[in-house]
Amino acid sequence: MHESDSIVIIPTYNEKENIEKIIRAIFALPKCFHILVIDDGSPDGTAAIVHGLMMTEFCDRLFILERSGKLGLGTAYIAGFKWALERTYEYIFEMDADFSHDPNDLPRLYHECHDNGYDLSIGSRYVSGVNVVNWPVGRVLMSYFASKYVRCVTGFLVHDTTAGFVCYKRRVLQTIELDKIRFKGYAFQIEMKYTAYKIGFKIKEVSVIFVNRREGTSKMSGGIFGEAFFGVMKLRWDGWTRQYPKISEK
Repeated sequence: MHESDSIVIIPTYNEKENIEKIIRAIFALPKCFHILVIDDGSPDGTAAIVHGLMMTEFCDRLFILERSGKLGLGTAYIAGFKWALERTYEYIFEMDADFSHDPNDLPRLYHECHDNGYDLSIGSRYVSGVNVVNWPVGRVLMSYFASKYVRCVTGFLVHDTTAGFVCYKRRVLQTIELDKIRFKGYAFQIEMKYTAYKIGFKIKEVSVIFVNRREGTSKMSGGIFGEAFFGVMKLRWDGWTRQYPKISEK
């Protein structure tokens, strides 16, 4: 048995070029991580690749949830969080399938939560300048200034609020009222971090280098950015009016 206190949640849609490679890269790390793939009905056979690996090599540390269609990044992660909380994992990670997040940084995020007392660690592109490789300039500027916009509107001092490379301690996800999280794209990432901050959890940004995907197709869209733009104003209003839950010690 490959027991672990950590689970890496990887949402997928048409990631057949990347999924086996990212799974093997994570399982090659010195620390043992489990993986939960959440596949939104990929027509390219992503789920079949995962099932094949589960049957032949990784039956005790690779898992999959299959959904009927593209239901949104946020709902995928919420489903994964609930799945993990039904089990004994203490550290729950968000990560992309396309190698834009380096698997070798997983132990660094784990270290901040496990050893240094943080509740939430973020693989941050912007905490020490702009650490992005092979992104179009327009997308870099849009992402960078989106985080600046969040800081300006909300007063939330995290540099990379839209980051999707995150480690949560179990108690963070137990405390956040997951069914009240409203957004699905970039705004989901902002809402999760901002909610954790308002509750009072300790957050650490860990500088990482973000590399644009080498294979497959980006799932970004203009609607995701629009949701984030207007969602931030709603979060600011919540910050004034909402009564946030108290920290759970479970």
